[in-house]
Amino acid sequence: MRGQPIYTDKPLEISNLPMLIRPASIDDVTLLRTLIRELAEFERELHLCLIEEQDLAQDGFGPDPKFRALIAEWEGQPAGYALFFGYYSTWAGAGLYLEDLFVRSPFRGKGIGMALLAAVASIALQENRCAMRWEVLDWNQKAIELYKSLGAEFRDEWKSVLLTDDALRRLAEKN
Repeated sequence: MRGQPIYTDKPLEISNLPMLIRPASIDDVTLLRTLIRELAEFERELHLCLIEEQDLAQDGFGPDPKFRALIAEWEGQPAGYALFFGYYSTWAGAGLYLEDLFVRSPFRGKGIGMALLAAVASIALQENRCAMRWEVLDWNQKAIELYKSLGAEFRDEWKSVLLTDDALRRLAEKN
């Protein structure tokens, strides 16, 4: 039997660094949307970022949350975030999917990204998850090298698949 989820409102103090990692709350919806849009801009796809604050409020902090998020602060300033949710592997069991990991440019190189990754990994272990998975853009060499150094497995033989808009509707109509 898997352990009970451990996810509290208690911030994680990171040694003597002026860094704080804390769970996002409904009060962070505006900040989360801003950070998500900054990530979309960094990934050169801002035009695809359609999420609104009310969507984040309902989907993250409503009666049936679809995701969880951590906010990283550096000297009291919002520096980055991680957004993740559960998935299920029929081969290995429950895992966590890291949808977004982003650190604002002025705060890069301070260990914030690593701290966010480690915080999500800690949650995965506390909740007896089998794994953590995520995607990285093929041009983000710095991130790829970091993930390799952590021992992450790259599954190049698998292709990411996405069905949206009209294609999604056409498939649903076949039902």
